[in-house]
Formats: sequence, structure tokens, C-alpha cells
Amino acid sequence: MDGHIKGITILGSTGSVGTQAIEVINQFPDKLKVIGLAAKNSYTHLSKQIQQVSPLLAFWEKSNQSKSIMKNFENMYASISDLCTHNSVDIVLTATTGIASIYPTIEAIKSGKNIALANKESLIIAGEQITSEAQKKSVKIFPVDSEPNAIWQCIQGENSPINKVFITSSGGSLRSKPVDFLANSTVEETLKHPNWSMGAKITVDSATLMNKVFEVIEAKWLFGLPWEKIDVIVHPQSQIHSMVEFLDGSIKAQIGVSDMKSPIQYAFLYPERLKNPTINQFNPIKNNNLTFLEVDNLRYPCFELGIQTAKKGNTWPAVLCGADEGAVELFLSRKIKFTDIFSILDKVIQNHKPIKDPSLSDMIEASQNAYIEAINTTV
Repeated sequence: MDGHIKGITILGSTGSVGTQAIEVINQFPDKLKVIGLAAKNSYTHLSKQIQQVSPLLAFWEKSNQSKSIMKNFENMYASISDLCTHNSVDIVLTATTGIASIYPTIEAIKSGKNIALANKESLIIAGEQITSEAQKKSVKIFPVDSEPNAIWQCIQGENSPINKVFITSSGGSLRSKPVDFLANSTVEETLKHPNWSMGAKITVDSATLMNKVFEVIEAKWLFGLPWEKIDVIVHPQSQIHSMVEFLDGSIKAQIGVSDMKSPIQYAFLYPERLKNPTINQFNPIKNNNLTFLEVDNLRYPCFELGIQTAKKGNTWPAVLCGADEGAVELFLSRKIKFTDIFSILDKVIQNHKPIKDPSLSDMIEASQNAYIEAINTTV
């Protein structure tokens, strides 16, 4: 490989994925460099990151509210647009939650930047726009979520058509709890994921399996797959991250420890594979009990509701996305029970009236309206 050091902008640098991305970058100073950091809330965390990695540019969403604080790095303060389009940037990592990354992602693509995509909402709401724009600009979209990343790894070097994709799910933090007791699940126990270290929103989505609905949508757009070729199975050990079956019946599986640094590194360094001492190695002898289960729709009613809603296309996936964000926010605020998440989703979806041939702004508005409706829904 040449000696070019890839410049990285991280949108959502203080979150779980953003923090782990910086850990990866620090392991390969001769390969990777932080160009831009963007954060929404935690200025303290952001300022520590700035001191640690010395980016060229930084953005804090609340900067206008606290100009005295911003003086600490006003020489590097820039807009989100600047962070995504700067000449030194090769890859933009979208590691935020919610819809905030959609327009910056599209702007980065239009300026020829490759995208390391960790933001699910971007493809759920703007999958068609993002993938078509990337194709036009010959821009690569590197999936960072472990499951789409695993599919991407499995199809490298393959010219044969895909027969089926199996996206694996851990089953989430409440997978062993009796179904009749799920309503009593606390926020604390829901956030104790048995395998992964993730942010609060995605950890709750893991418990409802809504994250798998979103990953099915991601796979559809990233790999051009029809719905019937994407399956979800429960794999409690989270060692196999996805499997791809080809027409001859052969199956490739991507296996590794449950560590987000691994798919982040693959996205950043692709096509290189380099040893990272901070990532534990998979030991097949110690991990010799790999099990697979069908999705239990009684335990995970949000999954079937989500899949059927997503298949409708149009503004339906956007509504699903916004409603889920609102319902999860209510649960994390202890305003509803865990099982009320499904009830709220169901109500918002039933009330939705789709728009014919929606534009991107229509999709975003549908998601925002669904969010507002969800947080104001009583159960």
C-alpha cells in the first residue's frame, strides 16, 4: 500500500462508536489521522478528545449557547459542512443516532468522500438517495455495524449471486427473561447487554430486536438484496456476525469477538488487515458452543411489526424510525414500560397516511412527525 495517511472525520465522536473509532485511529498513526470531530452534547468529552488527537477541525452543536467555552478551540471551530468536505478528509464516519447525519452524509458523498456508515437512520430514511448519489460519485459506503460489515466481508472476492443472507442477533439483554415478566423490565437491566458495549438507544433496540429490522433495511440498500433473501436468526453468543449463502449451498460466515473496534478498523483500513493488540482474538476451543434460534415473535413483537412496515416502502420506514426513537426515549426516561414500546409503535404506524412519491424532505418530515406523535402517545 502507498504511504498515504487517511484523514477521518467523526460525526458523533463522543458516543460509543466514535470513542472506539478514536481508539482504532490511535493504534495506526502511520495509516490514519483525525481531521474533524463533531459532538452534540458532551463538551467535556469533546475537549479531551481534541487534546488527545489534535484535529484540524471541531464542531460542537451547542457552541452558540456557550461562546466562552468555545474560545478554548475557536481556532479550529468549523461547520459540519466543513468537517465533511475538507480536502484532507478521505472518510467520514457517521456515528450519530437519529436523523442529524443524513444531510451531512449526502454532502460528504457529493464532495467525493467515502462513508463509514454507523448511523442506521441514514439508510432507513434516505437509502435510495444515499446509494444512488454514492454510485454517481463512485463513492464507497463502508458499513460499520457489525452485521452489515460481516456481510461485506463475506462477499469479498465473490462473483456468484447471493442466495440468502443470515443476519445474527444476540437476542438482547432480556432474551432469557420470561415473556410474561418483560413488562417489568427496568431501564438498568435492559441496558446491560450481555455481549456488546453500545449506546443506550441501540441497546434498547437490541432488546426489542428493532435494531435487526433496521439492519435488514440496511442490507437491502447496501447490497441490493430483495426482502426474501434476508433472514434474521438469534445467535446468543454473538460470535458469528452474519452468514452469506451462495447458489451452490456454500455458506460463508464472519466470526470474531464482540468488539466494535473490529468492524470500525476494517472500514477505515480496507482493504488492509492489520493486527490490533487491543482487539482480542477469537478462540474456537473456548467458544465451541454456537447456537442458533428462530426469532420468537411473542418475545419480540416489534420485529415482525417492523419488518412488515418496512416492506411497504414509501414513508413507512421513516415513520417506523421516528416512532421507535420516540418510544425508546420514553422508556429510557422511565415514562413507559418496556412492553409499551410495541404499543406506541403500533399506534403511530396505524395512524400514518403515506405520501405518494415522497422526497427526502418528506421522508425526514414523516420521521419527525412520527417521533412527536410517539412521545405524545398515551398507553
